[in-house]
Amino acid sequence: MTVSIAEWQATCILFLKEYGKADVRWLYFDPTIVSVEILTAVLDGSLALFLVYAIVKEKYYRHFIQITLCVCELYGDWMTFCPEWVTGSPNLNTSNWLYFWVYLVFFNGVWVLVPALLLWQSWVELKKIHHRGAGSGRKFQ
Repeated sequence: MTVSIAEWQATCILFLKEYGKADVRWLYFDPTIVSVEILTAVLDGSLALFLVYAIVKEKYYRHFIQITLCVCELYGDWMTFCPEWVTGSPNLNTSNWLYFWVYLVFFNGVWVLVPALLLWQSWVELKKIHHRGAGSGRKFQ
């Protein structure tokens, strides 16, 4: 099965329109949302590719990249939703069960839960590395 660029773009537009029923900022291209998403696409996208490389090649800097990417994603989540919470969520449809609990809470919760779990994974791995180094009698310089 092949999908043309036009079909892919049409599908993306449909997703944006549907999600826009829960968060209207996506329908009128809110400057804050657009700014965060540009940063996410460029910086986080590049970091994600670099992270995949670091994982596959078992590079020593894997957890540094993973932590950086996770913090960037959590910051983007915060900058997307904190202004809405502070102003009483005027652009979020919190009155509809589907839009609130599925679109806003569940789907956006994934973008918080996954980075949080990966941060925890990096914490545990770095702690193990530290204890192995400390147990060898050597001091870190």
